[in-house]
Amino acid sequence: QVQLAESGGGLVQPGGSLKLSCAASGSILRINTMTWYRQAPGKERELVASITGLGSTNYVDSVKGRFTISRDNVKNTMYLQMNSLKPEDTAVYICNAAILSTGLLWNNYWGQGTQVTVSS
Repeated sequence: QVQLAESGGGLVQPGGSLKLSCAASGSILRINTMTWYRQAPGKERELVASITGLGSTNYVDSVKGRFTISRDNVKNTMYLQMNSLKPEDTAVYICNAAILSTGLLWNNYWGQGTQVTVSS
């Protein structure tokens, strides 16, 4: 059984910062690409940032220069440092990971999401 659990969301004022974490647990052999998505009310889910197993990163244009994605392969954890937050960053942030389990099967796993609200 593999699970992803996000943490670190909350309420922050415009211009503030938050750091999200996504911890993978369970019968894990290897984790490939890890991705942060977000979904705001009434909007489609949007890819925010991704990081491969070798550390290559990709960002949606709207967060470039403000957000930084990283990972700790020992802890099986991905992070999203969010700076200069704007009200339009308000959304549920959801992590996703491609994981090889001890059953020797690759699967895509999703977390439950963590709410980020940017408001004064």
